[in-house]
Amino acid sequence: MNTIGKIALATVLGLGMAGSASAQATHDHGSKPGMDMGSMKPDPKDNASTKEFKAADMAMMKDMDVPYTGNADVDFRTHMIPHHKGAVAMAKVALKHAKDPATKAMAQKIVDDQEKEISEMEAWLKKNGK
Repeated sequence: MNTIGKIALATVLGLGMAGSASAQATHDHGSKPGMDMGSMKPDPKDNASTKEFKAADMAMMKDMDVPYTGNADVDFRTHMIPHHKGAVAMAKVALKHAKDPATKAMAQKIVDDQEKEISEMEAWLKKNGK
């Protein structure tokens, strides 16, 4: 491979690694120091629904900070349960404040589906001694 080819390859690989790091950073749920979660902080100017959405978001982020066990079956459930509970909390805010019937229908479906899935995941963890 010539010098230009090596430089091009190094650039592509470097961008690929930077892209991976960037994707990981944007998917972080706030457990790392220095993570800016300012948009979730309460603001006196927020309306009622925004205050409730922010509270649900913050609770979910806190509750998702669960240690990993190395067991993919357990880790999947122990991290998805608080994620689903956060979705249910947000859906309940939408049910309370949304005006659009389609939004309310979607929110109700989320509550119904995710509460069922939470129960299934908790039952699996209990049955499997986790």
